[in-house]
Amino acid sequence: MSSSADGRGACLPDGAMADPVELREERPGDADAIRAVVDEAFAPDATVGPLVEAIRSSPRYVASLSLVAAQAGRVVGHVMLSHADVEDTDGVCREVLVLSPLSVAVARQRSGIGGLLVTGALARADAAGEPLVTVEGHPAYYPRFGFLPAASLGIEFRLPSWAPPEAAMAMRLSGYSRTIHGRLVYPAAFDDVVEH
Repeated sequence: MSSSADGRGACLPDGAMADPVELREERPGDADAIRAVVDEAFAPDATVGPLVEAIRSSPRYVASLSLVAAQAGRVVGHVMLSHADVEDTDGVCREVLVLSPLSVAVARQRSGIGGLLVTGALARADAAGEPLVTVEGHPAYYPRFGFLPAASLGIEFRLPSWAPPEAAMAMRLSGYSRTIHGRLVYPAAFDDVVEH
């Protein structure tokens, strides 16, 4: 099953057209549906659902950059960009974004919904003048959106022991400045999922 670039009109095996995918900001009533999609997508890892809720209740949450993909009125995907800091060797912190997590309902994976969520969130962040988005992600997936090895931009990650160095990526946006370099410092909401 495939989908068009905008996530609409995906042909189903029997030739019927799928319901269009709506990309929109998360609403207060979406919380339970988002949690269900995140829990399903990351099973058996039980730390990611609480991460979404911790970010949402933190001062680093950016409501306009927490997006859902809805199909036939049902949430089938979610992405969240929230603020973190990059601290240089002089202790100066500059605010950047972290893309985490990206979740798509298992039955709708590999249909373009994840890409729709990522491109939509990046476009909104860029339009808002944000400087940089970081991600700990699959090195075969995120480069298609413009992510580069974080080290090439002078950004250092403390990756979990299971993650390859290539999982540390970053993407420059319209507000980028070369003064942003140093160590990525995750906010407290990530304490249960990031190894220190």
